[in-house]
Amino acid sequence: MNVTAKTSESLKRRSLLKLGAGLAAVLSLTMPLAACSVEDPLARQANAGDNKNYIAGDGSVTEYAPETRGEPVELAAELFDGTAEDSADWAGKVTVLNFWYAACAPCRLEAPALQSLSREFQDQAQFFGVNIRDEKPTAQAFERNFGVTYPSFADKDGDILLAMTRYVPPQAVPTTLVLDQQGRVAARILGVADKGTLKALIKDAVAE
Repeated sequence: MNVTAKTSESLKRRSLLKLGAGLAAVLSLTMPLAACSVEDPLARQANAGDNKNYIAGDGSVTEYAPETRGEPVELAAELFDGTAEDSADWAGKVTVLNFWYAACAPCRLEAPALQSLSREFQDQAQFFGVNIRDEKPTAQAFERNFGVTYPSFADKDGDILLAMTRYVPPQAVPTTLVLDQQGRVAARILGVADKGTLKALIKDAVAE
């Protein structure tokens, strides 16, 4: 009986030790995830400058009525080809900004639709990509592979991403913003941009 009792007690202790170790392992995995669940995680990462673990969007669309839109976007930065762009020159044009990077699977998925719409609306709207991670050769390889002809900003340092949080936080990659003819954010798509949805948003902005 004593041997049985000792054996039983030993098994219980081993079980408790295993359970404790298991809980510790679970906590060590979940605590960093919980720490990432903060408002506007992309801005936080842009501020840190690490460009890692971007959160994917769900394709949700937000439209902003003209009377609720904030100030025109102020943006001055260089494209990958070295051309300087200033949003002050965008007045009177509808502008589409798409945040992307080459290894982003949803970015690859939506690239053909964005290119198609950029051609369809070439006389009514201008398109710019905002590449948040890649060096120039990687970005250019992506553009060649998917036939993307509109230019992209080089934003590996996160300056544009961080600046946009003053207006409408991107919050996911990819994110697509439609700016009205005054340069204000008229709509935002978090995640893959559905071609029909984006087309409708652009047409609405052009018609205003």
